Amino acid sequence: MPIRIPDNLPARKTLEDEGVYVMDSTRAARQDIRPLKIGLLNLMPNKERTETQFTRLIGSTPLQVELTLVRVTDHQSKNTSEDYLRTFYKTWEDVRAEKFDGFIVTGAPIANIPFEEVRYWPEMIEIMDWTKTNVHHTMFICWGAQAALHHFHGAERYRMEHKAFGVFRHQVVNTRSPFLRGFSDSPMIPVSRYNDIDRTTLGDNLEVLIDNADIGVAMLGDLKHRAVYFLNHLEYDNRSLADEYERDVKSGLDTPLPANLFPNDDVTAEPENRWRSHAHLLFQNWINEIYQTTPYELDEIGQ
Repeated sequence: MPIRIPDNLPARKTLEDEGVYVMDSTRAARQDIRPLKIGLLNLMPNKERTETQFTRLIGSTPLQVELTLVRVTDHQSKNTSEDYLRTFYKTWEDVRAEKFDGFIVTGAPIANIPFEEVRYWPEMIEIMDWTKTNVHHTMFICWGAQAALHHFHGAERYRMEHKAFGVFRHQVVNTRSPFLRGFSDSPMIPVSRYNDIDRTTLGDNLEVLIDNADIGVAMLGDLKHRAVYFLNHLEYDNRSLADEYERDVKSGLDTPLPANLFPNDDVTAEPENRWRSHAHLLFQNWINEIYQTTPYELDEIGQ
């Protein structure tokens, strides 16, 4: 299950310890195949944790994948050193002339700021438009999904009365979607957001793939823009929600206990992971669909 990432990336040892096959550049060069080229635009403050979460899922494929870590150009990270970013990441300006088979845009902890007031919003608009011409298929996650839905479709979001926080049962709406092959009818999915998308503003060019009647749409498909929008967090590891809860409690926030996470709601117990299999299924299906449909020549992407 080969994935190509920088040799010294901290995520590498974690993946190898978990049995994920990480390929070095020398071995990859000997294989007479074109690897799938996937980019990860990491907007999260804890870059190392987020890149590990996504590389874990991307690496669970029998296809060779070359992963490029990307960051916005016009943003100074407060939580990750500039040396780390220069070593392992390219800015979007560095890659804007390149083409990718797949591209992932993560969430960002700026849910309460209007899109137009986000400091790097102008660059985000350029990146989102760039995916239409330089990427075969894009997956937008959480805030990234909200931003793309707003930009491409004029979708409006609103602040919910209470934060949706925990692991919730959802319903698969379209069992024939290639991205949902093998999914159970009602997967459990981690959720952590204050905002929801106004369904009445979604328009007719979007297809609801996974839904929850109480806390909102989880996944949408977009044929026109060759994209999927996942508003929740299948990529989360066991302790993502637990650590967020502990951080909020220490900050004095009135954050509810994450639903359906701790056994018997005992915060001293290790959280139960009820979504791992669906996380791997989603990313394997997404990569397989890219492999089946992307042009062999990268230059033909977007044409």
